[in-house]
Amino acid sequence: MTAADSASAAASASASATVGERGAAPLYRREGAYIPRIAAVHDLCGYGKCSLGVAIPVLSAAGCDVCPVPTGLFSSHTAFPGWYMHDTTDILADYLNAWKGIGVEIDAVYSGFLGAPEQVDVIRSLYAEHPRALRVVDPVMADHGKVYATYTPELCAAMASLARDADILTPNLTEAAIILGEPIGENWAGTDIPDAEAHRMVDALVAMGAKHVVLKGIQREGESVVRNFVGGVDMETCEVSNEYVPYMLHGTGDVYASCVLAAVMAGRGLVDAVAFAGEFVHDAMLVSAEQPAFRDRGVSFEPLLGKVTALLG
Repeated sequence: MTAADSASAAASASASATVGERGAAPLYRREGAYIPRIAAVHDLCGYGKCSLGVAIPVLSAAGCDVCPVPTGLFSSHTAFPGWYMHDTTDILADYLNAWKGIGVEIDAVYSGFLGAPEQVDVIRSLYAEHPRALRVVDPVMADHGKVYATYTPELCAAMASLARDADILTPNLTEAAIILGEPIGENWAGTDIPDAEAHRMVDALVAMGAKHVVLKGIQREGESVVRNFVGGVDMETCEVSNEYVPYMLHGTGDVYASCVLAAVMAGRGLVDAVAFAGEFVHDAMLVSAEQPAFRDRGVSFEPLLGKVTALLG
């Protein structure tokens, strides 16, 4: 067994021990040979693996038909200097009206990074057109107490309003604070928060309207685990933990949310889906560290996509 295999086994054991038998019933029931169709409302980034560049391969590996709805075109993600963005807001209404004309049916609407407040209305039009579709909102707008460069206060407020409509909401701690109208910046509490505070935030997000919440990235000083808290209208809030990898890579949040949805669309319960996503991201970070200039390349998940396909077994 390699070092990566040993670390993966340790992470899996940690998740299993924490989760036990708890968790909600499956949010999507896969039937026979049917291939579910997902509208992926994200930006398309040329370099620095994230957003649609992650969602399409991960969800495709789970046997899903991914239909991209590009919210923006980026030369690279915004951590690189000199990035270019093209806002696609003006084309999206015609883009989706063309889908209506050919009878596109959607089983899930999965949204992430948005380019303008008006794009929330575009997502809501998809909700209205496909009322039975699962609504998955990854409110990509901030991290580590800082809002991303392209996000205005108006866009943050629009994202917070969209979060209320989610069947599955997957914020990190900064995004959860923004949605709840709580302080970030110098007043942000950081990732070292107690269980009671994590439970409070999950409960508050559910009270606002989100049916299920995955609160990501609680990492306490001196601990070697990352804790995620899962709760919802039909389940008791519980913790799913994985081994902490001591470096940051761009795109891990997109991989995580895409893996959660991949497992859900394969018929797994939400707690099992969160455990799978944490293990997958952990293992992908280990693979990434073997690549040249890996901190710039982003998370290297490609060799592990077979694990996503195995969800269908």
